[in-house]
Amino acid sequence: MLLKSVDVWDSISPDEFKSLYYNKGIPVVIKKLSQQWPAFQKWNWDYFKDAVGSVKVGVYNNIKSDARTPINTADDYMLFGDYIDQIKQGPVELRIFLFNLFTHAPQLVKDFSWPDAYLKGFVKRFPMLFIGGQGSVTHMHFDIDMSHILHTQFIGRKRVLLFPYNQHRYIYRKPWEVLSFANFEKYYDPAQSKLNLEEFPLLKKAAGFDLVLEHGDTLFMPAGYWHHMEYLESGFAMSLRALQQSLEGKLHGAWNLFGMRNIDTLMKKTMPNWWYAYKRKKIVDFSD
Repeated sequence: MLLKSVDVWDSISPDEFKSLYYNKGIPVVIKKLSQQWPAFQKWNWDYFKDAVGSVKVGVYNNIKSDARTPINTADDYMLFGDYIDQIKQGPVELRIFLFNLFTHAPQLVKDFSWPDAYLKGFVKRFPMLFIGGQGSVTHMHFDIDMSHILHTQFIGRKRVLLFPYNQHRYIYRKPWEVLSFANFEKYYDPAQSKLNLEEFPLLKKAAGFDLVLEHGDTLFMPAGYWHHMEYLESGFAMSLRALQQSLEGKLHGAWNLFGMRNIDTLMKKTMPNWWYAYKRKKIVDFSD
């Protein structure tokens, strides 16, 4: 893979952000964007356990999806407080995906402010938490609604691999899905990497970014960016989503949500093995 580092700023003006990164569709890390938020100091495991410890949540393991796995389907359910107790004790390969603060703990929304000067079109009903134990993995995907994302890390460190949307050929996108066939787990460690370059040779040509997020870092991910994340330590992050301003971008996200996903789910339910084999054949043809 052809990887480079992401630009990192302590702080950046909205005008600089828009001209250098947003308008060009380039990711960037801003280290101090969140430091004026109460959340920067307040948000920790005990704070969340007190606020939402009794809420039952879906948890996800590190196993990649197969022929029958619908998108965003939890592997198990448990109380949020019990989950926090587990990840505080040591490595746990379980994560919580798309935990909506507005729905479960509306008081927590007061702990941060929306950076409207940087992005327009924030979906303010859906500030989402992403939580993981040390060793948990979010496999390579792009966000189905094609939103721009400001992703702020709290507690712990997280390794992130990014690719622009147009790299889908080189990272072997599954047709009709937002996922990759390739397993990028431990991509940064040759001794443990699960990347199979013999099966997926075009990975060598994939051009992207490699970075580590720490407490308070905010990553701007332009719409459609592929991302793979590994929790080096137990931690959590919050994503603020902003719709694309163009009609084309909005329609692309709507098609993914209400067209592509429903068709894929139907096919997985009715003829999963044939559908999976069809996707694999399309990838082989594409690679050739």
